[in-house]
Amino acid sequence: MISNGTKKIYLAYGKTGLDVRVPGDAVVIEPKYVKGLPDERGALIEAMRKPIGTPPLASLVKPGQRVTIVHTDITRATPNERILPPLLAELESAGIKRSDITLLNALGTHRPQTREELEVMLGKDVVANYRCIQHDGNDDANLVKLGRTRFDHDIRVNRHFVEADVRILTGFIEPHFFAGFSGGPKGVLPSIAGAESVLDNHGAKMIGDPKSTWGITEGNPIWEEMLEAARMTKPTFLLNVAMNRDKQVTGVFAGELYEAHKAGCAFVKSCAMVPVREPFDVVITSNSGYPLDLNLYQTMKGVSAANQVVREGGAIIAASQCWDGIPEHGCFGKLLRESKSPAELLARVQSPGFSSPDQWQVQVQTMIQARADVYIRADGLTDEQVTQCLLKPCRKVEDTLAELASKASGRQLSICVLPEGPITIPYVARG
Repeated sequence: MISNGTKKIYLAYGKTGLDVRVPGDAVVIEPKYVKGLPDERGALIEAMRKPIGTPPLASLVKPGQRVTIVHTDITRATPNERILPPLLAELESAGIKRSDITLLNALGTHRPQTREELEVMLGKDVVANYRCIQHDGNDDANLVKLGRTRFDHDIRVNRHFVEADVRILTGFIEPHFFAGFSGGPKGVLPSIAGAESVLDNHGAKMIGDPKSTWGITEGNPIWEEMLEAARMTKPTFLLNVAMNRDKQVTGVFAGELYEAHKAGCAFVKSCAMVPVREPFDVVITSNSGYPLDLNLYQTMKGVSAANQVVREGGAIIAASQCWDGIPEHGCFGKLLRESKSPAELLARVQSPGFSSPDQWQVQVQTMIQARADVYIRADGLTDEQVTQCLLKPCRKVEDTLAELASKASGRQLSICVLPEGPITIPYVARG
């Protein structure tokens, strides 16, 4: 049963958004809105000149040094085209030549970008005037072994970063579904690490740890290994930002890797983590819109956010455009199609000795499905594709809500909506 009266909610979906009608008493959870900085470029420059825990960037570089800057790929909302120009200008004003600067696309295990995508991400002028290369976690010739972590995993990292005189990490801090927060040390592992290092860090035991979740860094084995790996590379400088729903920069956190990231995480947590009293029967979520909802693989982040406040036996409806499909590259879709049920696949992933790229995303999905049904509303996927991925198709959110209500035997459903998906992380407050 659904209560009388409805209201229209705008979900972040693709580039256009999606309006849905939900019951009038549905609980809508959004992050605290923080206005964008009035002078974004000025704030970036000031942060580089008055950083956290380290001298100004210009004093850390010398003419003739080789500089490698790591930037996020197309699966992240980082405003690279606005961050990089002031960073590059600051380096050049300190005497660094353009020919000595390399921009490294932090693909992790994702597909490389086309030139057109790079131009959208970085700006045409940057692509035309700087050396832009793309990380390949399977390219042994361009990976350097740095040692083993306390988790007994080998760490190999992109040679272009390790061998540079100046090593700069850039990125966007937001809550992350198993690393606690993005940004910071994630700029090294998984972003520019060898595929086997990523697989070890995202292994079944690491993913299955209860502290490997939203908003937790200290004590989270995945994040702690990321930090250990990043420190092996001796990064020179970190430049991270926080953003609001309008993609405006709300905070700049620059300086020493650990201290600057810690400050950024505290800021983001104060805006994005929202407590609720009890779990809901149904949680409707987005995946934060373009570019984050490009495929089903990335959509598991929005599903995971909803999972924080859905009751056992409840349902999650995720609206994600998935213009890039499942995708067809990588092993995510293959692993899903090879199994008959989420339970069977979860048991396979957690079995001793099992190892496959993308198993972490499959594990997250099937762990969620062990406690709730998951419906996917995606213009970029057919119902058959959704079903093959062991999920339930949804063509219209309102119709799926009506279907769930008809199964409730007259009981009124409690409904929660996360219009911005994983930009907001709700949690059930204890005590």
